[in-house]
Amino acid sequence: MTGTHRRFRLKARPAGPFEDSDFEVVRTPIPVPGDGEFLVKVTHVWIDPAMRGWMKAEHVTPVDVGAVMRAITIGQVVDSHHPGFAEGDLVHGTFGVQEFALSDGTGVYKVHPEESRSLAAYLGVLGMTAYFGLLDVGRLAAGDVVLVSGAAGAVGSATGQIARIKGAHVIGIAGGPEKTRMLVDRLGFSAAIDYKRDDFLDQLRERTPRYVDVFFDNVGGDILNQALTRLARGARVVISGAISQYDNADAVVGPSNYLTLLYRSASMTGVAVPAFADRYPEARAQMSHWLADGQLTSIEDTVHGDIETFPATPRRLFTGKNTGKLVLELEHQA
Repeated sequence: MTGTHRRFRLKARPAGPFEDSDFEVVRTPIPVPGDGEFLVKVTHVWIDPAMRGWMKAEHVTPVDVGAVMRAITIGQVVDSHHPGFAEGDLVHGTFGVQEFALSDGTGVYKVHPEESRSLAAYLGVLGMTAYFGLLDVGRLAAGDVVLVSGAAGAVGSATGQIARIKGAHVIGIAGGPEKTRMLVDRLGFSAAIDYKRDDFLDQLRERTPRYVDVFFDNVGGDILNQALTRLARGARVVISGAISQYDNADAVVGPSNYLTLLYRSASMTGVAVPAFADRYPEARAQMSHWLADGQLTSIEDTVHGDIETFPATPRRLFTGKNTGKLVLELEHQA
């Protein structure tokens, strides 16, 4: 292919909430694949709170200033000199926020649309964090009481549903009556807690009379702090994210109730999904099966726009406007 394409590069590291000025759009020639390479036309961009963490210099693997903004994406192979990928293949990989990407196949997986009702589901409910975080890190057992924060988001909604499928009693924490109703009525959670209400702590105590065996946290901050007071003996706390802390210009606020881990002989462990890379096919096959037979529901919030719709789209995550997996579906210029 000939011509140019647009790429979003990180221009400056945000201090607090990110601004449009923290990014720059540049036009560069569409790359030409050499031997063992292929060209991908990016069609779907994964929008996730983790992006805010990647912008920080102290992140384990930060996005470099001047580099294309990191993003997990789906795209279509449009030119290939690679024996394992043919023109027309749909693929999933970390191609970044750009219209086209060159790849040698490292970390790229073929997408099989028949496994899901939508391509966006590959970026949401078929993701790996919920599966490995709950089953391996959280060591879920049938009959466990599971508490999930950020439960109306992509990871949280999948986590709660997997726990339900596995025979757990699931309580979700979300913001507002619409989201809490969805958790119970649509996703089959046993109960829900509205953190926006003034009686949040009363709700937490009322919904967890048996205390909590697994707390899967996507939020951090005060919700993590209060949830620690409801741990059962031997409980497992899974740290998946901390969206309440990502925009902090100052130091991240940690839990003051951490001694509950001592008193309850509990553990707190982060879920690092790349550690399970060799088992991705297992997880995707299992979740695809649950999705196909109706046990698992994919909740998606898809924004349609061209590449310059980013970075406005991620702001939905930090204002509570989105429900489920937030995906930017790209409309390419002719």
